[in-house]
Amino acid sequence: MKFVDEAFIDVAAGDGGNGCVSFRHEKYKEFGGPNGGDGGRGGHVYAVADPNLNTLVDFRFSRRHEAKRGQHGMGSDMFGVAADDITLKMPVGTIITDAETGEVLYELLTPGEVITIAKGGDGGFGNMRFKSAINRAPRQKTPGWPGEKKNLKLELKVLADVGLLGMPNAGKSTFISAVSNARPRIADYPFTTLHPNLGVVRVGPEQSFVVADLPGLIEGASEGAGLGHLFLRHLQRTRLLLHIVDLAPFDEGVDPVAQAKAIVGELKKYDPALFVKPRWLVLNKLDMVPLDERAARVKDFVKRFKFKGPVFEISALTREGCEPLIKAIYQHVKAQQTLEQALPEIDPRFKPEIDVGTPASKN
Repeated sequence: MKFVDEAFIDVAAGDGGNGCVSFRHEKYKEFGGPNGGDGGRGGHVYAVADPNLNTLVDFRFSRRHEAKRGQHGMGSDMFGVAADDITLKMPVGTIITDAETGEVLYELLTPGEVITIAKGGDGGFGNMRFKSAINRAPRQKTPGWPGEKKNLKLELKVLADVGLLGMPNAGKSTFISAVSNARPRIADYPFTTLHPNLGVVRVGPEQSFVVADLPGLIEGASEGAGLGHLFLRHLQRTRLLLHIVDLAPFDEGVDPVAQAKAIVGELKKYDPALFVKPRWLVLNKLDMVPLDERAARVKDFVKRFKFKGPVFEISALTREGCEPLIKAIYQHVKAQQTLEQALPEIDPRFKPEIDVGTPASKN
């Protein structure tokens, strides 16, 4: 299935039905009185967060979504029937924005969450509503109210606990396939990952977290190089970033430190809040470094990169060092979830990032 994380749609709720002017007509009752019913309500447009969806591709080719209008009122005190509502299924993590003003209207963060994105118009009043002691034969009625119409932008930000960051061919896809149930495409050339992949990492019984693998960044992404900043929005809801670095690039002229600094620079250009999010350094492909050179190469990298946070040394291919990293990640995610649950008065959509500390460096 094609991954689409942005779409524009037009939604229109149904108009309300018109009220009716009618009078009761029966034999031997010359003045039967008004009996015109009200019009029916127009159909609402709902959005529901469906955990089985992970893309907005359905809205890329189906832009117009319109509910029907309510039935008009009728005589004999009969009200019009309300129109059927329509429900649009969207992935969890979808942000719904007014396409004209840019205002964020809704966010779907909970599976099964239902919101009304366009309200149907109320039905108009029939003439029976205007009957009074001094107006026994009213001929007034009101038309149905129009339904809401909106031009909306849909933007998907995947919900993951951990996001993988790094250059193309740093080993991110190999890592997520080694520790989770995700099976992304893996090859020996850059940009094999063209859209985010999600994987669930099982640490133990009822102990797990979600990892998001994004397409690789390169220097100049802010100017559109490579895939640009196209998918960095999916890191904004993560609790932790793993900066994966290829410690043994095929090209001997490539400096891993320079590549890592370029990634950090692009992250800062895209979003300063993302730049200050907790970030751990994962030095990958140790299986390609001679055993007697590993310690010196790791020490040299950390010294020149001037990284102060936790550093982990792994080989995603052989899974060496992956288990301690996974356990440390789970403890970090669990601690942050506990702190977030201790703040129930704050809407989770507006909770600030909470720094729960980081484990000691592996060096």
